[in-house]
Amino acid sequence: MSKAIVLLSGGLDSTTVLAIALDQNYEIIALSFNYGQRHDYEIVCAKDVAEHFNIKNHHITKIDLSSIGGSALTNNLDVPKDRDLDEMNSEIPITYVPARNTIFLAYALALAEVKKAFNIFIGVNALDYSGYPDCRPKYIKAFQKMGRLATKSGIEEKEKLQIHTPLIKMKKSEIIQAGMDLGVDYSITHSCYDPINKGQPCGRCDACQLRLKGFAEAGTVDPLNYPEIQR
Repeated sequence: MSKAIVLLSGGLDSTTVLAIALDQNYEIIALSFNYGQRHDYEIVCAKDVAEHFNIKNHHITKIDLSSIGGSALTNNLDVPKDRDLDEMNSEIPITYVPARNTIFLAYALALAEVKKAFNIFIGVNALDYSGYPDCRPKYIKAFQKMGRLATKSGIEEKEKLQIHTPLIKMKKSEIIQAGMDLGVDYSITHSCYDPINKGQPCGRCDACQLRLKGFAEAGTVDPLNYPEIQR
């Protein structure tokens, strides 16, 4: 059985990716990050998701991106609320964390080399992605090329690194439907950028709005409770 590193945030997308990788019969090594994010409740959810799927090998790595700043997710900056889709896609938002996916993928690359895993799964999406530059297909392609050049395994091993992005061209509703088809329990996931009491979603940030829109378009109801909005 081939091994795969799955980047697991505890969010809707990464949980769906985990289910997809399991369905493809990979031996899973989950990798999560406590990086100083204001929505650190997602770490709780990542643990719950890993336990739900009986993932025995779950690495939680602590790094401090708040010391770098530059993002509303790691600094004391206001998270945008109540924006429509045109506003979300008009510019790279303040919730973009500088070089986050590059940092995460670099850690995944190192872990993959040690574990002799030649597959990395990441839940990036180029449609409902709120303008993040490190979610684009050409970025993933460039990182994969770099990973094959920059590692001992890339030089010596016959099997080459593959970065899998099964969600990259899917709408949020399609992602949700794919997850439901694989039995994903979305009640244990977390998407909110600015959660309120005990991790409850605000319902108004970009992530919450895209999530709610996705469930509505999938013809189902988000199982999370949104205490500040009426549905």
